[in-house]
Amino acid sequence: MNRIAERSSRVIAVIALSVILAGCVSIEESVKTPPETNVTYLSGDGTELVGFLALPPGDGPHPAVVMIHEWWGLNQDIVILAQALAEEGFAVLAPDAMRGELATSVAAAISLNRSTPEEQIFADLDVAVDFLRRQPEVDPNRIATMGFCFGGRQSMYLGTRRTDLAAVVTLYGSGLLTEAAELGSMAENGPVLGIFGEADRTIPLREVEAFDLALDEIGVPHQITVYPDMGHAFVKSSTYKDDGAAGQAWQEVVSFLNGTIAR
Repeated sequence: MNRIAERSSRVIAVIALSVILAGCVSIEESVKTPPETNVTYLSGDGTELVGFLALPPGDGPHPAVVMIHEWWGLNQDIVILAQALAEEGFAVLAPDAMRGELATSVAAAISLNRSTPEEQIFADLDVAVDFLRRQPEVDPNRIATMGFCFGGRQSMYLGTRRTDLAAVVTLYGSGLLTEAAELGSMAENGPVLGIFGEADRTIPLREVEAFDLALDEIGVPHQITVYPDMGHAFVKSSTYKDDGAAGQAWQEVVSFLNGTIAR
């Protein structure tokens, strides 16, 4: 098992423990709801993959974002957020990194993440970036990645293995890379935005600080924001319009993307 796979296994265990300690988890209907999908493309092994592509008004070419779902798999929650970001002027692809599997309970999510090969996820998300780049409505030189929880981690990993990303956004991506040597090709991509919750028991603040320092060490322009009193997974389709931290975090993402890939 490679270091990233080992780290991911530990992350799943930590998240599961945090859920148990919390006593219960409220899983919203948008998370349980199968997604609307409207595009298909082939993986490297010939499997048909699906996703949801949201386009802004106008012919483009538009700046674009690959938006990666949480550990549940692709669901309607992410589709709604993809549509909301498209309304801000970005072409958004929400790919399915779990090949059609959708978890609707914590136990199922743990099983799904443990049983899905990490290298398959990496390959499928690389294919998703390449698929988005080929769309006629998209400017291939202005593509960012972003994700939530599992997706935030995968967005970070994309930045470590690709050199063609105009920006990288991680919203409370667990399993942060805290050593400069682990960041791979991150310095060859655009700026990084990290959003975290102060009360998130799955991501200790010392890891956020170490991630920040590692980015500094290799010279990556970045901004890291820790929202006071917020736990894990606080930006959702039901909260991104709120006046509180979730709405502020969403607007921070939009402003960051406007300042990087929309210029």
